[in-house]
Amino acid sequence: MNFATFSLKLSVQFFIRKGKAMLITTLSLLLTLSMGCTRKNKDAENTLNIVATSNIKTLDPIEASDVYSSGAVAQVYEGLLHYHFLKRPLQLEPLLAAQMPKVSKDGLTHTFTLRQGIKFQDDSAFPEGKGRELTASDFIYSWKRLADPNNKSEGFWVFDNKILGLNEWREQVSKGKATYETPIEGLQAPDRYTLIIKLKKPFYQLHYVLTMSYTSVVAKEVVERYGKEFLNHPVGTGPFKFESWTRNNQLVLTRNKDWSLHTYPTEGEASDKAQNYLEDAGKKIPFVDKVVIQEIIEDQPRWLNFMKGNLDYTSIPKDNFDSAVQNGKTTKELNDKGIHLQINREPDVTYTAFNMNDPILGKNENLRKAMSLAYDTDTSIKKFYNGRAITAQSPIPPEVDAYDPNYKNPYKEYNLSKAKEFMVKAGYPEGKGLAPIEFSSPNSTTNRQTAEFFKQNMEKIGVKINIVTSSWPQFTTKITEKKAQLWGIAWLADYPDAENFLQLLYGPNGSPGPNGANYKNKEFDELYEQASHLLPGVERDKIYQKMRDIFTKELPWIPGVHRLSYSTYHNWLKNFKFHSVINDNLKYFRIDTKERGEMKAKL
Repeated sequence: MNFATFSLKLSVQFFIRKGKAMLITTLSLLLTLSMGCTRKNKDAENTLNIVATSNIKTLDPIEASDVYSSGAVAQVYEGLLHYHFLKRPLQLEPLLAAQMPKVSKDGLTHTFTLRQGIKFQDDSAFPEGKGRELTASDFIYSWKRLADPNNKSEGFWVFDNKILGLNEWREQVSKGKATYETPIEGLQAPDRYTLIIKLKKPFYQLHYVLTMSYTSVVAKEVVERYGKEFLNHPVGTGPFKFESWTRNNQLVLTRNKDWSLHTYPTEGEASDKAQNYLEDAGKKIPFVDKVVIQEIIEDQPRWLNFMKGNLDYTSIPKDNFDSAVQNGKTTKELNDKGIHLQINREPDVTYTAFNMNDPILGKNENLRKAMSLAYDTDTSIKKFYNGRAITAQSPIPPEVDAYDPNYKNPYKEYNLSKAKEFMVKAGYPEGKGLAPIEFSSPNSTTNRQTAEFFKQNMEKIGVKINIVTSSWPQFTTKITEKKAQLWGIAWLADYPDAENFLQLLYGPNGSPGPNGANYKNKEFDELYEQASHLLPGVERDKIYQKMRDIFTKELPWIPGVHRLSYSTYHNWLKNFKFHSVINDNLKYFRIDTKERGEMKAKL
């Protein structure tokens, strides 16, 4: 690069002697050489280039309520537990904990021993800029911060009414009668490396919750040093450090050279060795020096960047699916370019949510049912998913307990005549007397197209829809502030348990919690609480299915689909075994820079 810059200066001097035409020719040649040199240098860099398909809204763990933010947060911050990178079904293992916790016989007391010598990343918030050692008290501070009502966290639901004294502390803080120094019975640190959690009642999902970004550990000094800017300046204990973030453009992370917590797994599934997932067994991670996360919300620019080799992996846009995949494999064109395909069925659900606080939608069950019956899901699967989805009958997806493949939701069929009958029952025959309904949507092309399709479906029964688009952060803020009337969204599991989907309808989880629909049903909530302390099994599944039936009767959502994940990745990306529930996977990925340089020349 320096040589090219120096040559450019010589070229300008040459122009003064020889004339304009020579300048253009020489500049063109040298700029080409410069670009070629720059590209080769970039290809040789040990950098993982990935994409966020919507804008990242925050780097603060307690605000990381969406896939894009939590995925970024998980590279810098860590929690007590995480998932084994290779094993399926997902298996929990220690992260900042030294081993899995000791649990009392009654399931109420969970004792964790922390790894010793773990340090926060260097930052000016610490004396002499050197990160200090992590202690058990840091977790107590972090979780108090999550519970503090002044922070308006979207993630308090994970601990709400579960830990002894935490809700009471939260209430006292709201009244100015407690501080962060006020002890909580259910969170104790008897020494630097021991953390004790005491529950009000057994909570089977606790260990799953401790893998989530919400429960990551932060340092008090850093929070106080940056104040309101903390969400833009992450300092954690993780394998990658924050370098820069240009909002709506890209986030850059660099290897934390002081991190030596783990090595690459030495075991996994039976097929992992044959698929080359164990070639790096036992080696120190992370493998890459830098991670660049580009925020590209439009499908075509994202796909074009991938095809040029500027992204190491991505999903396949609907408009490119037929040219990329045939018979479940990449086409010859992609295969010849060293592009591979990975297909996963992962627990998720898309849905159209009604704000149950809305005086029209929330009070009229027949109107909601009419709109559900008017939505043509089968056509949407062909039109927007290339057949890569199945119809959702309820919030419970495949791959989790209590899912029943034979269950049929009577309001999920596409039946216009029946929908029109419900419009009459709702008091709006052919839509007469019904004011236009506002449908909120993120502003990407695909989201706008799905919103237009919904609008066209509703017009068939006389329901007028006004579409309002905004950026992803603005869209989610509108929901958490209870200002959205109707919207389409998806939920990808935080952990592999049906409870994680049913909690989206639990009354106390209303906005700003995950129950954006603000649905409340006393029987549903009682069943949710009853199931929360049961181990997986027939008894709990029956309760979950009762909750499913209550959901179907009142229909606070129109269930959409359960999707298949189709990911394409370049041959130079190694160890690409993807599972969307595993957030901290980037430290396991490896780039073969030599192969990337050779392959990109052919793209």
